[in-house]
Amino acid sequence: MTKIEDSVVKGYKKIEDSVVGGYKKIEDSVVGGYKKIEDKFVDQFLRKEDETIEEVKKRVMKEQKETLKKNKKI
Repeated sequence: MTKIEDSVVKGYKKIEDSVVGGYKKIEDSVVGGYKKIEDKFVDQFLRKEDETIEEVKKRVMKEQKETLKKNKKI
């Protein structure tokens, strides 16, 4: 590679890395915020005594699948 090609490729890589890195930070922030809201909702409105949030999510998913099966039969 020539010096010009090398510097263009390096410059592009720096820009690419900063854009991708910035996007990943935003994505992690948004996903983390969503999970906090989701867990708070599950805890507040769906959790029964002595259930963990993960247990509630599993229970709700199971109930949804059962409901879908029942509705398909109708």
